[in-house]
Amino acid sequence: MMQIKSNFHPIRFVFLSLCLTIVSLQISGCTEQNKKIIKLAHALDTSHPVHEAMEYMAEKIKEKSNGQIEVNIYPSQQLGTEGQCLELLQIGVIGITKVSAAVMEGIVPEYKVLSFPYIFKNKEHYFRVLDGELGEELLAAGEEYWLRGLCYYDAGSRSFYSRDRLIEHPSDLAGMKIRVMQSNTAIQMIDYLGGSATPISWGELYTALQGGVVDAAENNPPSFYLSHHYEVCKYYSLDEHASIPDVLIISTRLWEELNYTEKKWIKEAAVESALYQRKLWEESEKHALEELEKAGVKIIHPDKEPFMKKVEPMYEKYKNDDEIYSLLSRIRNLK
Repeated sequence: MMQIKSNFHPIRFVFLSLCLTIVSLQISGCTEQNKKIIKLAHALDTSHPVHEAMEYMAEKIKEKSNGQIEVNIYPSQQLGTEGQCLELLQIGVIGITKVSAAVMEGIVPEYKVLSFPYIFKNKEHYFRVLDGELGEELLAAGEEYWLRGLCYYDAGSRSFYSRDRLIEHPSDLAGMKIRVMQSNTAIQMIDYLGGSATPISWGELYTALQGGVVDAAENNPPSFYLSHHYEVCKYYSLDEHASIPDVLIISTRLWEELNYTEKKWIKEAAVESALYQRKLWEESEKHALEELEKAGVKIIHPDKEPFMKKVEPMYEKYKNDDEIYSLLSRIRNLK
């Protein structure tokens, strides 16, 4: 029997058991008067561009299916954190969720290539990869773990923000504790840059910054702004070291229950929502940077070359891993 690739522990087991007790039937795609109801749960706030894109997708699915398929959205961790929603998806309690590609690499190793620093030449290259053959291959790569990707949502570029000093050069990271996601690739990147990588959950980061548990963090402008981390960190260095997309994931348990036409409706609506989300994201980034400046955050655009040179050995490290190195080469060589 196929195994769920996840490190279950008692707390998560209790959480999942409670959910299964409360839900008396599989709610990922239940039927109600000849209508299929799909549960979509995620951890983002309703003001986030990704949530707005999901609402757009739900409308498109309802429109394309003439009301035969309805997507009910549960935002803001109503059904659990990002990690918990991913586990609920694997066991079929929910039908769709959103997860960062950096988190996916812990389950599907191939996803780690999207987290490599400076792998994308620019925004156009980034979208060519995600919208192309390689992007589709990665979306399908998680099927053996009951996870099928539908589309990618733009999550901008991640840059460093800090409490006490501006980061203008990799040497400025020496001695600094940098919060990163629970991603081996992110941890390796900070190590190569000379900082001390400290994985902390997103929900605990504000307090960690305020209390000096970490000296800095890294994220895109909307996340930095909407999280209010700028109240603690007054320095933002737009080195744009990583462009890690979000991934909209559907449970293969649900996917396999759908007929060809239903799959087509959902896939088309997801792709249309991704294009819609890119426009929302661009507006959100611009607004966030404007508001950060108004709040007194010092924003700079450092020379990226020293950062890029420091992390280049990360690529060489994977030369003996044929599959990952091949994916990295395909991305870097894509015109």
